[in-house]
Amino acid sequence: MDADTETIRRILTSTGDTWAVVGLSSNRSRAAYGVADVLQRYGKRIVPVHPKAETVHGEEGYATLADIPFDVDVVDVFVNSTLAGQVADEAAAIGAKAVWFQLGVIDEDAYERTRASGLDMVMDRCPAIEIPRLG
Repeated sequence: MDADTETIRRILTSTGDTWAVVGLSSNRSRAAYGVADVLQRYGKRIVPVHPKAETVHGEEGYATLADIPFDVDVVDVFVNSTLAGQVADEAAAIGAKAVWFQLGVIDEDAYERTRASGLDMVMDRCPAIEIPRLG
């Protein structure tokens, strides 16, 4: 099993069940909406993070990661790659244990920084694809 596969398994099974989904809004046509639904079905608590701070899938939304008044285990990032590094830094700042960059979200520098600060990180993968594979 490669390191990435092991990290994916660890994040999905033992890192914790509170997932902040950055970029999640009530727009049903966006990938974040469907992925958050899958995460919920697998027992994760999703926390929508979006400037609109909308309630999505029954969970209260917040405008920023820093606004969330409780601990977050994983930060799932659905923003453009140019913005993703800042989100990864914010995830570390709030004490998250892991950062997950969605398919197509790539920032090698942010990946290195986040790993160096002691967090698990996955880049360019989708938890809604990976979680059913765990069996």
